[in-house]
Amino acid sequence: MGKTYERIDGRLRTFIESQPLFFTATAPLSADGTVNLSPKGLKGSLAVLDDRTVAYLDFAGSNAETVAHLRENGRITLMWCAFQGPPNIVRVHGRGEAVFRDDPRFADLLARFPGIDPAPHGLRAVVVVTAELIRDTCGYAVPLMTYEADRDLHGKRFAREDDASLNAYFTKKEHVATSLDGLPGLPLPLPPSTV
Repeated sequence: MGKTYERIDGRLRTFIESQPLFFTATAPLSADGTVNLSPKGLKGSLAVLDDRTVAYLDFAGSNAETVAHLRENGRITLMWCAFQGPPNIVRVHGRGEAVFRDDPRFADLLARFPGIDPAPHGLRAVVVVTAELIRDTCGYAVPLMTYEADRDLHGKRFAREDDASLNAYFTKKEHVATSLDGLPGLPLPLPPSTV
């Protein structure tokens, strides 16, 4: 049965940090707005900053729904599922913020991800989430699956981009600067990096 925790430490932290995949869920304030659910991966792109804060690297993609929703209202839920080992699901419900590349905090946050080179992935922001509710549930219905490796396609695709070409890519995508519901998304032109 589900249990609520005060902190992300011990067994919870170990579980979160060892999962190769997690999901983010956000929504606009509008009752008829589009709920967004995104898978996130790439080894080393998630960090537990302290016992109530997690962060992940927001890489180049064809939309920016999570960023738009965070800019509007800050609500976010992160979820990890055990696809191997004992069944478990952990959710962190909280408030999130996209820290963009020109933010003075960006360099210090980026240093918290030593296990990944963000350069070939078109890094857009670091998303920082402060937990308001931390829960786990049984996960009995989650299937057993084997993790083989991260795909290398994302890195190969965006490694050939610089800031100018990333700006061009993001500008031509329909839902990067503006969300599906018309909310402000990624600030364009892409803010220059402080690192």
